[in-house]
Amino acid sequence: MFTDHFFDVAARAMAAIDRAAVEAMAFALAKVRDQGGRLFLIGVGGSAGHASHATNDFRKICGFEAYCPTDNVSELTARINDEGWEGTFSTWLQSSRLRAEDGLLIFSVGGGSLNPPVSANIVRAIELAKARGATVTGIVGRNGGFTAQMADACVIIPTVDDQLITPIVEGLAAVVWHLLVSHPALSVSKGHWEQIAAGTVKVPA
Repeated sequence: MFTDHFFDVAARAMAAIDRAAVEAMAFALAKVRDQGGRLFLIGVGGSAGHASHATNDFRKICGFEAYCPTDNVSELTARINDEGWEGTFSTWLQSSRLRAEDGLLIFSVGGGSLNPPVSANIVRAIELAKARGATVTGIVGRNGGFTAQMADACVIIPTVDDQLITPIVEGLAAVVWHLLVSHPALSVSKGHWEQIAAGTVKVPA
């Protein structure tokens, strides 16, 4: 049954995630916040949706000043039109005055590549971040690509089935970032339902 197979692949991939890498990422992100840095979250395709959702969580649950460039479709498409796809994130980060205290969080199935050129806009964003001394983190799949090579802390979702790379990576990336925003090193407040379960918030009658 395909359902059994899919859940088995997901379970094996999650079991194989490097726990120490997750912990290292949690503390790297906490350092960014605690030194007054901002967090910029980027991804393309489904990972852009992850970046948007995670921006909310890092702001609301973890107290970050966090931003997602793909949330502003007007600016994003203007930059694509005027400057090309490759520069969409790096020029946005330049306009945001990315500095050494800040952090970059990448969501990507492949992690970007210089040769062949894949997700070149992610590669250029990482290059800018490294040049400015910002902290680079990522949640990626396969071998992690350029993100894993350059990141200060990176979590790789292992490939268990070559026919299910994208859905497993994207699905478990959401699990990992929800773990991170729940981590004691990062969490400064509970989610609404957790507050209700703890009895600290009353449900309206």
